[in-house]
Amino acid sequence: MRKWDAAAGSSLFMALAPGTVAGLIPWWLTQWEAGDWWPPLRALGLIPLVGGAVVLVHAFARFVNEGLGTPAPVAPTENLVVGGLYRYVRNPMYVAVVAAIVGQGLLLARPVLLVYAVVAGLTMWSFARWYEEPTLSRTFGEAYDRYRDAVPGWLPRLRPYDPLP
Repeated sequence: MRKWDAAAGSSLFMALAPGTVAGLIPWWLTQWEAGDWWPPLRALGLIPLVGGAVVLVHAFARFVNEGLGTPAPVAPTENLVVGGLYRYVRNPMYVAVVAAIVGQGLLLARPVLLVYAVVAGLTMWSFARWYEEPTLSRTFGEAYDRYRDAVPGWLPRLRPYDPLP
């Protein structure tokens, strides 16, 4: 896939998937109406919200530049993506989306978003475990299996993964 096609497909997928999970559904649950919590606690929500957004953009760019594809199952990458933040954690997009939802929950002082973050996280974990991991193992074989064994799925490792033995 050409980079332009990968960028267009990734942009569309980013608007649809994370845009729905971390944007549309939180809005539907809250209408962006804030509760009344201690203001410094609410302000802490900016950290995971902004951090999640930055990580999400970085991870999508990796799929375009390194993977030559998209995160969408209908237009997968040609190459296994193991660079950038993927050297520390296998699922930075999912971690970023959950972080953004938690950040919204704190910022808006809305416990429903914290519960939703758990539900969304469990849904993403299930999808990764039961669909993505077997698919990546079939597609990329030993390279993915080594990567999966070396890099945790959800809690980042301290040192970056080096794909070279």
